[in-house]
Amino acid sequence: MLAVYKKELRSYLTSMIGYVFIAFILLILGIYFTAYNLQYASPDFGSTLSAVTFLFLIITPILTMRILSEEKKNKTDQLLLTAPVSVWKIVMGKYLSMITIYLIPVMIAGFYPIIMGRYGTVSYTTTYIAVFGFFLLGCAQIAVGLFLSSITESQIIAAVITFGALFCSYVMDGISTFFSSTSTASFITFLVISVLIALIVYQMTKDMILSSVLGAVLIIVNVVLFIVRSSLYEGLIQNFLDLLSIANHYDSFVGGILDVSGIIYMLSVICIFVFLTIQCIQKRRWS
Repeated sequence: MLAVYKKELRSYLTSMIGYVFIAFILLILGIYFTAYNLQYASPDFGSTLSAVTFLFLIITPILTMRILSEEKKNKTDQLLLTAPVSVWKIVMGKYLSMITIYLIPVMIAGFYPIIMGRYGTVSYTTTYIAVFGFFLLGCAQIAVGLFLSSITESQIIAAVITFGALFCSYVMDGISTFFSSTSTASFITFLVISVLIALIVYQMTKDMILSSVLGAVLIIVNVVLFIVRSSLYEGLIQNFLDLLSIANHYDSFVGGILDVSGIIYMLSVICIFVFLTIQCIQKRRWS
């Protein structure tokens, strides 16, 4: 895994994508830092980081679009699939290389509160909790981009669907308002989601029996739960959509709260999408 990690890190820096990624984050963050914290003398660096989270809609697709899709396009993924290295080491090597690229501007941003401290009073505990949350937020969204890059051989398509997925995550609060909070509306919505999950599994595995059984089980479970206790579905779709809004779980970090549930959520997103990436590549290795 370490060899793959070093190779990917050198590849990203050599291809200039890493430099562009780092420079773009520091440029935008520097502008907001100058405007909010220096010119307006605001000691709240967490709000500055929160204001630039829109950056992930742009920089995450740029960073992740070629990580696996280019391997498929150039057929060099065959070398990886036949290499005497486990798939999880390959995926983790690629993921950690992107995290290292992302860590560089985050570490530089860590010096900004020190600059602020020379001109006023800064709560370093609150500030660095916000920086830590900002790092976790980026790691989670990079994991999403990693997975989406593994399902296509086109860098453009990978970038577009990554942008679309992250954009939907950012506007999930607005999307949830379109759904009724009644138990019947949530029940119908979850039936549709069950069918969509089965279709996604079929698209990934091409196994009709597995996807059909999974879809049938999910539908039956929803029907039984609705019959036994329909009150469980009241407002459930809103709670479910809130889970899909990654950025919402960063809000507590901005306030200086080391939210354990937020940390678990971010780590869960990372683990889930890295696992899905491993399974996607594993499927090609044995197909």
